[in-house]
Order: sequence, then C-alpha cells, then structure tokens
Amino acid sequence: MKCIAKEIYHDVIECLVGALEAKDIYVSGHSSRVADMAYDLANKIGIKGRALEDIHIAAHLHDIGKIGIPDHILNKTEKLTVEEWLSIKKHPEIGYNILNRSDSLKDIANIVLYHHERWDGKGYCKGLIGEHIPLGSRIIAICDAIDAMASNRSYRSALSWEKCKKEVEINKGLQFDPFLVREIGDLWYTWEQLSKSAFKNITAI
Repeated sequence: MKCIAKEIYHDVIECLVGALEAKDIYVSGHSSRVADMAYDLANKIGIKGRALEDIHIAAHLHDIGKIGIPDHILNKTEKLTVEEWLSIKKHPEIGYNILNRSDSLKDIANIVLYHHERWDGKGYCKGLIGEHIPLGSRIIAICDAIDAMASNRSYRSALSWEKCKKEVEINKGLQFDPFLVREIGDLWYTWEQLSKSAFKNITAI
C-alpha cells in the first residue's frame, strides 16, 4: 500500500511540473535539470534519506508559484517593468502557499519559499542571510542559477559552462553559500557532459 501511495505522490508531482511547463514556454526541462543537479549536490555533501528526497522534489517544484503569474508577464520578451518584476518576485510565496496546503509537503514548501534568498541577505522574499536560509534552498539556488545561465533565454544566448563556473565563483559568499560552491567540484564536468548529451538528443530528433 505504501508503494502505491508513493507512486501516486510522485505522479502528482510530475503533473504539477507538467502544468507549469504548459504555462511557461521557457521552463520546459528546467525543473527536471535543476532537480537532478540539486540531488547530485545534496548527495555529495552527505544528505540522505527523506531530507534528500525533499530537496529533490522541492527542486522539481521550485518554480511552481509561476502558475500564479500572469502569462503576459511570464512570457514577455522585452525588459520587465518595475511592477512586472515585483510580480515575478512573488512566485516563491505563491509556490509556498500552494504546497503548504498539504501536511506532507510542508517541509518542501519551506524549501521552495526561500530558493531565491542570497547568502548576503539581498535576495527575496524574506531577505534571510547565510545559514538562516534552509540548506535545501541554498542548494537549489545554485543549481537554478547554473541552469538558467547555461540555457538559452529570449534576451540572450546560453553562457558557456566555463563562463557559468566563473560567475558562480565570483558570487561565492555573495549570492551563493561558499561551502556549496566549493563542494560542486567535479560535478561541473558531470553536468556539462549531461548537458551536451541532452543537446545531441534534441538535435537528433
């Protein structure tokens, strides 16, 4: 019975991610890539069991709050206005409110709420500093930024992996947890190879 419940649980997660991907043309595949990277990094630093699974699921759902952002803002190709940017910045809280409805997702909701916080306290939406930010949120923050930089966007082409690595290093202790930046290590190579493999598969279709 537990296996069936767990299977349904994961199916619901996939459906939620699918709903977001249907709404946001730029998020397709992003959630899965961030989830895989977050799992790798969390596992590397020794996180196991339920905590590891929560981070993995939270990474899949980190942008679920964008469901509550108007389409014309979410898919806008021009520069956002101040008001539009403020609307976008609400998505962690919207995601938290969606997930917090379920008792079994409360820990995941908490990770999602803080995934845009910065190590230096200049993030959103609560302005938490350093280790006051949940570890799962800090992990997702790095992986989310890396995938965003390594992906094509309407306003720019994808950055090279070498450039991504330099940007993360520059922001060590500012945007990102310095310990986690150091711990990425050889995962940079692994993620780059997976990215190249995925690109080859897409172009072959």
